[in-house]
Amino acid sequence: MAEAITAAATTSLSIKPSTRHYQLFPLLHFFPNSSIELSQKPKLSATGSRYLHFVKYHGLGNDFILVDNRDSSEPKITPEQAAKLCDRNFGIGADGVIFALPGINGTDYTMRIFNSDGSEPEMCGNGIQEDGKVKVDMGEPVLKAIDVPTKLAANKNDAVVKSELVVDGVTWNVTCVSMGNPHCVTFGIKGGQVDALNLAEIGPKFEHHEVFPARTNTEFVQVYSPSHLKMRVWERGAGATLACGTGACATVVAAVLEGHAERNCTVDLPGGPLEIEWREEDNHVYMTGPAEMVFYGSVPL
Repeated sequence: MAEAITAAATTSLSIKPSTRHYQLFPLLHFFPNSSIELSQKPKLSATGSRYLHFVKYHGLGNDFILVDNRDSSEPKITPEQAAKLCDRNFGIGADGVIFALPGINGTDYTMRIFNSDGSEPEMCGNGIQEDGKVKVDMGEPVLKAIDVPTKLAANKNDAVVKSELVVDGVTWNVTCVSMGNPHCVTFGIKGGQVDALNLAEIGPKFEHHEVFPARTNTEFVQVYSPSHLKMRVWERGAGATLACGTGACATVVAAVLEGHAERNCTVDLPGGPLEIEWREEDNHVYMTGPAEMVFYGSVPL
């Protein structure tokens, strides 16, 4: 991973439309060191089968299939094929597939991602540091309700902050934030502990709630201290995951807006901690966390 981090330090990046995660940013830099030529188009075997070369990365257990797609502006596989590759029983197993595409507007690369259900999220960010972790400038949070988007009525300037939302007969207080993709952050019901939540039951009800026209990611948060939060996440299009970078960023923004936390926080996720800073001077959110290669190979399509 050290080689990937070092190589990445000189690389500019653009993401069109893309994902949420710090795992993206060393993405291109395993390719030059790989023993297989990942920049080639999927090859045909002697029997005529197409093979796709890939590398698998994870950050805090949030894992992705990474594909060198720099020879084409269109992903090498379809959303349906991506969903099959993400299947943990019958495929490679991942939370999504990331494609490195040709650069535009002076950047070296652009990216797209398909979630494990084949849907395509949005996001942007860039940055690297030299301690084996990736630091990402996630940009400015979007708080205007119509832009998140949410149909909940704005109650603080144009934002939805600590607003009541009824989900399956239970009233939750929620704050809505977009980090390029929509998030609904809740600090729970009174006396609730995030570990006690049945995400598989409650998560889809938030994701598909009528007040979120583009669906939503949902973060369930517990406050340990003004600088230490714990979060579980239900991701739009991927379900319960071990980590979500934009979710951690949205959580800190929401925690500051609701008065629970300071602008610099450690956020504990099931896969491990992330360091999140919502910097006052530029209004950008910065995220620091690990990214590690798992393996590389090829798969028949």
